[in-house]
Amino acid sequence: MSGWMTSIPSPSPEWAQIPLPFWPYRVQTYALVILVGIIIAAMWTSRRLTKRGAEPGVVLDILLCAVPLGIVGARLYHVVTHPQDFFYPGANIWNPFQPGSIWAIWEGGGAIFGAMIGGAIGVWLGCRWTGLRFWTFADAVAPALLLAQAIGRFGNYFNQELFGLPTTLPWGLEIDPGNKAIPVGLPENTLFQPLFLYEMIWNVIGVIVIVFLQRRFTLQWGKVLAVYLIWYGLGRSYLESIRIDPSEFNFLGIPSNVWAAFGAVVLGVIIFLVQSRRHPGLEPSPYQPGREWVRPDAEVDSDDTDLEDEDTADADGVPAGSASAKATSPTNG
Repeated sequence: MSGWMTSIPSPSPEWAQIPLPFWPYRVQTYALVILVGIIIAAMWTSRRLTKRGAEPGVVLDILLCAVPLGIVGARLYHVVTHPQDFFYPGANIWNPFQPGSIWAIWEGGGAIFGAMIGGAIGVWLGCRWTGLRFWTFADAVAPALLLAQAIGRFGNYFNQELFGLPTTLPWGLEIDPGNKAIPVGLPENTLFQPLFLYEMIWNVIGVIVIVFLQRRFTLQWGKVLAVYLIWYGLGRSYLESIRIDPSEFNFLGIPSNVWAAFGAVVLGVIIFLVQSRRHPGLEPSPYQPGREWVRPDAEVDSDDTDLEDEDTADADGVPAGSASAKATSPTNG
């Protein structure tokens, strides 16, 4: 194997920022990669929601809340778990117009677990605004979110970050000697575990597993989200344990990000067990009671006084051709 590959080269620092036409500033490549992931996840989530009977485009209303709070959560989590990078004598902590402030996310520094917490709060607020069930949206976004995370990890490659311990494997990652994450004293040509690549592969496999399990067992009521949390937490707990720049907070000798990954697994198990017990059947609608969206082509004409025959209603008394009946379909992309 070493005959055709001896290492994975990293892109030069010039690739970390790229120019755009008609724009005087250079743009972070990582930001563009994240944007691509968000767009793809939004499109897939929208398709999954509309197949459940939700209003087309409602995902955009949710994202208006989820994305900003996800960014805020990602930055706050990073600041809290890396205090020595921001809180030291003479540091610029609060001024956003000077380098080094806690607000300067454009300088790098964001944590996926913080993004998940902030994004979840945003989704909850967006669901209250639109009338969607929180669990319906959570199940729709779960595999799309994992795919977006896989895409986003490619941005770590351009930034030469998220790599692991030294390795002699033929797919070891080359990192520029001046990288701040490299411990002092390592030889200049040391190769490192490409954690960003490992997580990309793990996440893509997870997308396939989640979609298969959902279709095989018709998972609803947040159980798709639960599988996502379990899968992502298991993979991330191992990857964080071999990361060369773990978080500065440790408890019982274990980095805080590993504890967060364990927490994701535990939360996923709890959600799955509780929701399986509380909701053994299917969701009656993607919307909260009284907040249902009615398709324009399903509205009854004002001159049409004919009533639905009893044999055209389903077992719950819902007309077979109505949006609510379609929403009970177990298919969820």
